[in-house]
Amino acid sequence: MSRREDMMAKKPPKPAPRRIFQERLKLTALPLYFEGFLLVKRPEYQEFKHYWTELRGTTLFFYTDKKSTIYIDKLDIIDLTCLSDQNSTEKNCAKFTLVLPKEEVQLKTENTESGEEWRGFILTVTELSVPQHVSLLPGQVIRLHEVLEREKKRRIETERLPSTSVEKEKETTEDYVDLLNPMPACFYTVSRKEATEMLEEKPSWGNMILRPGSDSRNYSITIRQETEIKHYKVTSIGKNYTIELEKPI
Repeated sequence: MSRREDMMAKKPPKPAPRRIFQERLKLTALPLYFEGFLLVKRPEYQEFKHYWTELRGTTLFFYTDKKSTIYIDKLDIIDLTCLSDQNSTEKNCAKFTLVLPKEEVQLKTENTESGEEWRGFILTVTELSVPQHVSLLPGQVIRLHEVLEREKKRRIETERLPSTSVEKEKETTEDYVDLLNPMPACFYTVSRKEATEMLEEKPSWGNMILRPGSDSRNYSITIRQETEIKHYKVTSIGKNYTIELEKPI
């Protein structure tokens, strides 16, 4: 475990700042049940990635950090086949796999207690019952029962909604970037390395990502050209942007 992860494992993570929570809340009707840091490895990832993760309804939303309002990936776990525990050689670390119809996703937590909480909440919302074999404190078990009732109520209400309302909510969730930020849809608050990984590992991101520049004032753009990745500086002048194509960075 790295020094950074070890430091965060010493105390439970605080919730995201209220302002960030409110901004995310405007984007989806899915209720927030649990949140915290997770190490995630999907089939297209070459290694585990450290995300601030929210469990909303039966969907996991992954953010680059606690303060980010734009999720970088999400995972619908409503069709979870099983959650299998994995032996971990790392001290005070829980590791398990989410087996879904189309993929298997590996998760690691920063400590065993956090692992039990994630297991408990994930199984509660997917199986619609509180799991019996989790090592949680009485207060944590009470929270699971509260979440169970909220999820049951949410599903009943969702089934009663007209199909048009469901489609509208889906569109709102998928296109939320435009509602939140006047920046182009290709803008993501990611580093140079993360932008490169996004374009290399997941073609669905397209072939261009606009991201914050190293000087914190302007922007940079990362472009994938077939098998080649290039980075360019983007200068902000008033309401206009200039891409310096002659000098890759």
